[in-house]
Amino acid sequence: MADPERGPRVRKAPEERRAEILEEAAGIALADGLERITLREVAERLGVRPSLIGHYFPVVGDLVNAAFTLAVSRERDRLFVAGGSPTARLAEFVRRVESVPARPLGRLWLNARHLARFAPGLAAAIAQQEALDEERLTALIEAGVAAGEFRVGDPAVACVRIWMAVDGLGAYANSPDLLDTAAYSGFVADVCAWTLGIAEGGRPGFGVPAVLE
Repeated sequence: MADPERGPRVRKAPEERRAEILEEAAGIALADGLERITLREVAERLGVRPSLIGHYFPVVGDLVNAAFTLAVSRERDRLFVAGGSPTARLAEFVRRVESVPARPLGRLWLNARHLARFAPGLAAAIAQQEALDEERLTALIEAGVAAGEFRVGDPAVACVRIWMAVDGLGAYANSPDLLDTAAYSGFVADVCAWTLGIAEGGRPGFGVPAVLE
């Protein structure tokens, strides 16, 4: 029977319904934070009963972890483009990381790391996503070394240093006015230039290297 307050009930395939729930939860995570994901909140936004959400995610923590994973996985595909030289791909990585549209992801990572102190499942999800990020960036750096475009002894170490810069930038995601100032802009590009030995004006240097502009 239809709920007069919610309208006719729409039956969907389990895979479609689960994907819909995750999509909504990921949107909440990016806009409002992981702690705002509740069965009731997701149900209200989808126009269904909380029990339906609970059918797919009996433990709300599992929904939180899955929503975080979905949001982060999508951003990974935006950070690492498939075509072009290693330097061009790195430039796209830097542009995306330092862009305004990437700031919600910075806030999400900050939020997730804080909550993970008390949520082992979320901590495990973070570790898994970090490993995937490091694997993708290390492969890019190795390709740049093989092509003679990057000069670095240990690509894995360089990868960690660059992600530390990304995380450092993300630590200010809740202070957008600071990120728009000259002192904060170009930070990840600076670290990439230094870590990978990308020359500007004949020397590895700080300041946004022309090759990454």
